Amino acid sequence: MKSDIEIAQSCKLRKIIDVAKECEIPLDFVEPYGHYKAKINLDYYEKIKNNEDGKLILVTAITPTKAGEGKTTMTIGLGQALRKIGTKTMICLREPSLGPVFGLKGGAAGGGYAQVVPMDDINLHFTGDMHAITTANNLICACLDNHIHQGNQLNIDPTRVVIKRCMDMNDRTLRNITIGKGKGNGVEREDGFNITVASEVMAILCLSNDLNDFKKKIGNMVVAYTYDDEPVYVKDLNIVGALGVVMKDAIKPNLVQTLEGGPAFIHGGPFANIAHGCNSIIATKMALKMSDVVVTEAGFGADLGAEKFLDIKCRQGNLRPSAVVIVATIRALKMHGGKDRSDLITPDPDALMKGIPNLEKHIENIASYNLPYIVAINQFASDDESEIEALTNWCKENNHPLFLCNVHAHGGEGAVELAKFINSIPIKNNFKPLYEVNEPLEVKIEKICKSIYGADGVTYTNEALNELERLKNHGRDNLLVCMAKTQNSISDNDALIGRPRGFNITIKGIRLSNGAGFIVPLTGKILTMPGLPKVPAANNMDILEDGTIKGVF
Repeated sequence: MKSDIEIAQSCKLRKIIDVAKECEIPLDFVEPYGHYKAKINLDYYEKIKNNEDGKLILVTAITPTKAGEGKTTMTIGLGQALRKIGTKTMICLREPSLGPVFGLKGGAAGGGYAQVVPMDDINLHFTGDMHAITTANNLICACLDNHIHQGNQLNIDPTRVVIKRCMDMNDRTLRNITIGKGKGNGVEREDGFNITVASEVMAILCLSNDLNDFKKKIGNMVVAYTYDDEPVYVKDLNIVGALGVVMKDAIKPNLVQTLEGGPAFIHGGPFANIAHGCNSIIATKMALKMSDVVVTEAGFGADLGAEKFLDIKCRQGNLRPSAVVIVATIRALKMHGGKDRSDLITPDPDALMKGIPNLEKHIENIASYNLPYIVAINQFASDDESEIEALTNWCKENNHPLFLCNVHAHGGEGAVELAKFINSIPIKNNFKPLYEVNEPLEVKIEKICKSIYGADGVTYTNEALNELERLKNHGRDNLLVCMAKTQNSISDNDALIGRPRGFNITIKGIRLSNGAGFIVPLTGKILTMPGLPKVPAANNMDILEDGTIKGVF
């Protein structure tokens, strides 16, 4: 059986200008990066902005397990299936981070015969967006520390700098460092690094409507506080123009293709357990003007990525999804039912039924937004007929639309029936976000924790309470809420699989992302700079003399 990278490298790619022609993008707006990827100039959106929007289909999933759910694979496969039945379709995905690529999780370009290509480029340096975001973030840090060193006219308290430097790599040794040591090297202070995809610059890029909007948002980013407890903004450093220069190309969506030659935008990539976990508003809005159906995804399960997509991205981008696809696998449901990963091949309908409450909760979450939903089972060869029958019967009994899909093995052909159902769904519905913007911050947090996670209540540490009070005193009540929570459980405890009940969510701290328009309540053991595993994926990668890449992306 061929590996994902072998399948991708054996595929005959279309020239990207031909993909653009299929999308009816005039070549004047296409900026090729080689033969198989391109940026699309934002002037093109101005040309098509009065077009009617297509349907927006969100793909989410149950709580992730080590068995794998294949959400990105399903997103790509569904896009391929829609194109196969003649629907004008665009796929919108996030850009992968090099941290997971060389660490544990791997790349994010799909799998089997449902991939976006060129897969190795997408998973590596791509068109340089990650570099630009890293540079913009670190330019802010350098100018901030230089300002303090050069006389500190803004009266910045060096102990209250809230922005960290970043790099697009997992490196635990950089979480907590001391900078400025030695004479003439600036003010010595405690600092640290985040991974680039956890940077607020990344979140701002993905929530901006154009370059001017990006500059406005980045200018409003709070980077420090003065000795008088007043916020210091990026615009106070007089570098907003320079940041716009750094991001002038990164702001443009990246056009690539699926293994079946269909178009896909891949743009931006904020983590979903820390930030909002969605591709850029720019790419999504452009795609909606270009196609009848846009298929996009949000990170991890419906408790994280989908909630943030619906409450943050849709609100800031004025987007209205038409339906949500909830991806599950029989293997993963059995793990939620207590089955060990080493024994997933053995048929066990009882373990499956014990794991179904996890799927049930994610269905309830999506239904709470008044959105149509579909359960899509990413099928494996090891799935037993008795297990498929048990899941099918449960869905029928509870009136949950269910489709068995096999896009990993068959590409678009493996999701044709799902694609036909998507085409039958009305474009408009009664979608309503979970909370109102003008509600108090603690009310918004409580609604997410109780309604989406199923918690009994919310507990705050003293540090979190103090920060909440400071935010309210500074007039931040109108910000949205972007929870930082483990992806491995609906609760804030990694060990609680399935559908946990009888728990409280503990808020350990709160961070302000003023430029992005949200606050980040911190729960559990969330890290903004991951570490590498004992045997990182980097240990098993190589490039051969003929250019063939070995390894797992």
